[in-house]
Amino acid sequence: MAVLSWDRQTIMPAGGGEARAEQMATLRVLRHEAITAPDMGDLLGEAARAPLESWDAANLREMRREHTHATALTSDLVDARSRAAAACETAWMTARPAADFKSVAEPLDTLLGLVREVAAAKADALNKSPYDALLDQFEPDGSAKAIDALFARLEPALADLLPEVLEHQTREATDSPASHIPVDQQRDLGLKVMASLGFDFEHGRLDVSAHPFSGGVPDDVRITTRYDTADWAGSLMGVIHETGHALYERGLPKDWRGQPVGASRGMALHESQSLLMEMQVSRSRAFFDHAAPLFRAAFGVEGDAWSPEALYRGATRVSRSLVRVDADEVTYPFHVILRYRLERALLSGDLSVADLPGAWNDGMRAGLGVRPPDDRLGCLQDIHWYDGAFGYFPTYTMGALAAAQLFAAARRGIDGLDAKIAEGDFAPLLAWLGENVHRWGSFHDTDAVLLAATGAPLGEQAFLDHIRARYLGA
Repeated sequence: MAVLSWDRQTIMPAGGGEARAEQMATLRVLRHEAITAPDMGDLLGEAARAPLESWDAANLREMRREHTHATALTSDLVDARSRAAAACETAWMTARPAADFKSVAEPLDTLLGLVREVAAAKADALNKSPYDALLDQFEPDGSAKAIDALFARLEPALADLLPEVLEHQTREATDSPASHIPVDQQRDLGLKVMASLGFDFEHGRLDVSAHPFSGGVPDDVRITTRYDTADWAGSLMGVIHETGHALYERGLPKDWRGQPVGASRGMALHESQSLLMEMQVSRSRAFFDHAAPLFRAAFGVEGDAWSPEALYRGATRVSRSLVRVDADEVTYPFHVILRYRLERALLSGDLSVADLPGAWNDGMRAGLGVRPPDDRLGCLQDIHWYDGAFGYFPTYTMGALAAAQLFAAARRGIDGLDAKIAEGDFAPLLAWLGENVHRWGSFHDTDAVLLAATGAPLGEQAFLDHIRARYLGA
């Protein structure tokens, strides 16, 4: 399923959409029927009575969680949702470049209706709210209540910091390196940076898709980016972000491949690994000491605009931007908080699909002071809802907060980490992440991983301290 999904978004011919929807629906139903087989509940109960070692016990716990999710749904609902998601995603691929929301509104409305059915069924089985039941698929035991409290602290703090950061930037000199870079040169640079970060090309590859993603399986990781000759930095940061995901997948415990406990521990930790590489590491001053020579060699350029200091200033430039994947780390959480609120309103019925573009545009103006000129830069920019992934978005900002905590802890734990990054030596950092995050798979929950690695559960303070230090020199 993972490789077929990668194929659909990268090289599948446009006419293959209907056949691919049939293939994916068939596989999802087969998987669902295997997990919900009539004797599975008895087998899980029998296993629970056996004496188990710690990893086996954790594996059984995760099996039971998957079983509860699966048995909440009928095979017919799994099949219908899969087909609706495939149809909606195919419609989105055409609608996005054309900025044509109306063409995807009906498929999205159909899909949303089925997502509501899934949410209601899982809410009953898990004894959670419908939104929390969907969130649990991406962040086990996560809750809207905890996210609301976290965002209620984070949003006003960032709203106060943003004007300070923008004002502080007006006192800094800026150089603008040449922006038109051919795609082949951008790709070559991305491959070099991936290799330096530790990506294993014997077990993974880089391709192009409409929306950057990381997919595949731990021993065959597929990542993508998208290219714009006028925005080489955007494609590079997309590559680095997805490389962070890939490194996490590759570092998962090999002894538990294919078992639930061997899988990643939810999307908050997954996003922490991508955002740690993209934001914490690759927008640091030290990174550009290593990367500036790579840029100059790959692009055949020279001059002050391509110095480490100038590139660092460019990579940490803050603006009230329209597109989430291109946003700086100060404004990024505003994008996520808006999507979180909108998807809860869509799920509850407080917001109709037809009213989504207007609500999106109003939210962008209220949160960031900008209004999209069209829906391509507005509610069509992300694939998630059009693929049925409701309950996913808050994990991006949860991941950003976790990334700040983990990188601060890595700096405390690795002597001279910034100097090593400046030299292009990422092995100590990757080893530290492997020891403290990757190797645990789903043995621990998110807060337990963070508590052991950083001394604190998930919170906003390390992230806010990081923003003040990097952008205000505080």
